[in-house]
Amino acid sequence: MTVVVRAAHDFEAVRTMIGPKRPDASVCFCLSHRLPAKQNRSLVGPARGDYVRGLCESEIAPGVLAFDGDEVVGWAGVAPRSETSFARSTKIPHLDDLPVWSVWCLRVRPGHRGKGITASLLDGAVDFARSHGAPVLEGYPSDNGDDRIDLTMAFVGSRAMFEKAGFSYAGATSSLSGGFPRVIMRHDLH
Repeated sequence: MTVVVRAAHDFEAVRTMIGPKRPDASVCFCLSHRLPAKQNRSLVGPARGDYVRGLCESEIAPGVLAFDGDEVVGWAGVAPRSETSFARSTKIPHLDDLPVWSVWCLRVRPGHRGKGITASLLDGAVDFARSHGAPVLEGYPSDNGDDRIDLTMAFVGSRAMFEKAGFSYAGATSSLSGGFPRVIMRHDLH
């Protein structure tokens, strides 16, 4: 398997990875951390997809996609922290005044898990943020040790996963995911 990661300008591939099964559903599309809560709640049904289509058509894509040949197999949400709910978070602190970028959602399609796609997504997220001038990329994974993360909460990743991708522990948070504490992991992009 040869995995290629590229900017998420392909809306249909993004929809495959993070869109709801029903087009009229008012869930996911990876918007809960991208938008203020009130705006996120106001986007219902097809308006959510329309909003994400606009993000895909913008100069800076809403994240990165992993492909195995022509098949999309993974997604990572990546953006400047200032453009996400992490900018206002009281549970995930700002460590300094650097204009950091965040990677907050990692998703691999069923049937493709356990093949190193998440590692490719994190490498792609690093390259994507660096190509847009980010000095640092942060992630906020679960610090679950050897304990298993419930699949519905695994989208934040694990500390070990981020460490394998070259990120370093940078600080604690007061946030939990799946019952585990979340930590701040950083990758210097200079």
